[in-house]
Amino acid sequence: MDVLVAYDVSTTDAAGRRRLRHVAQACTNYGQRVQQSVFECTISRSQYEELIDDLTAIIEEDEDSLRVYRLAQPTDDTIETWGPDDTMDFEDPLVL
Repeated sequence: MDVLVAYDVSTTDAAGRRRLRHVAQACTNYGQRVQQSVFECTISRSQYEELIDDLTAIIEEDEDSLRVYRLAQPTDDTIETWGPDDTMDFEDPLVL
């Protein structure tokens, strides 16, 4: 399944900055960063559940915002990008 994770973590104190780093690291474990606080992940249903468990254990619901979108199978026809695009297509060979 393809999911898009977007978050906004309050960084007004040291605990918030620590949560921000932990959320970003958790997302990195499942996908790739495509914007500062946005990750694209191609994961299984069990990985999805793990990701949600990991993220909800980190954030403070009264201070932070977390959105996870389950996407229909995106294709090159449904995704448009402008500006630098450093994302990696995992369907292509990783070594040439």
